[in-house]
Amino acid sequence: MGRYWSSSWGEEQEGEGGGRGDGGGGKGPAWLQRLMGETFFGGCGSHQNQRKNEKNVFCLHCCLSICPHCLPFHRLHPLLQVRRYVYHDVVRLDDLEKLIDCSNIQPYTINSAKVIFLNQRPQSRSCKGSANSCFTCDRILQEPFHFCSLSCKVNYMVYEGESLSSILHRFDESDFAISQFEGLRVDGSEVIDEDTHYAPTSSEATSNSVISGEPNNNTSSKKNRFLPGIVLSLGSRRKGAPHRAPLS
Repeated sequence: MGRYWSSSWGEEQEGEGGGRGDGGGGKGPAWLQRLMGETFFGGCGSHQNQRKNEKNVFCLHCCLSICPHCLPFHRLHPLLQVRRYVYHDVVRLDDLEKLIDCSNIQPYTINSAKVIFLNQRPQSRSCKGSANSCFTCDRILQEPFHFCSLSCKVNYMVYEGESLSSILHRFDESDFAISQFEGLRVDGSEVIDEDTHYAPTSSEATSNSVISGEPNNNTSSKKNRFLPGIVLSLGSRRKGAPHRAPLS
């Protein structure tokens, strides 16, 4: 027997389907509640002595956040990558909408990919007025969206007594296989993984230029330097009285 969460989001009930159960009525699956309430990008307690141990992967089967070093222990489980934008947790829209209906939630485009905020963000004052705003937290939104985050939509539906099962999707676990995390970089600051190009430091670039005998093209034209021998020869040339041949 698995577990799911009641519409009050506080009473744990028994039900079929494990952590991925859809529940019924106003109830939702355990993974949904935990996804919105879990802490990401903190250090993993099991791998605190390892580099890049930030927890930025969510196991949909175990309903908990894990770090890249934990992946081998969850290789048979469906996994969802969480990213970070302006210090808040986001998930790619393409990934999240395979799990739940994300309509009416405003997406944000970051590095050419659309993402959805998991939770509402604090704001200094209410933005109520004639402008289009979030039904839950009153954050200003673009038309025609009604919610600024996944939690705002879920909480609104729960408050209105609507069934969460109506927005949940049956997903294919192969879409969330461990193979999607090959070459995963985690530094806690990026939202979307990008191809990185190694940029040598100025000292490394100078060293490489001297060794190769070629000028460094990676620095600006104002900072370009000749090889040491050429610099010395040019620096020693000064204007002065012309040298004449001795009288015969």
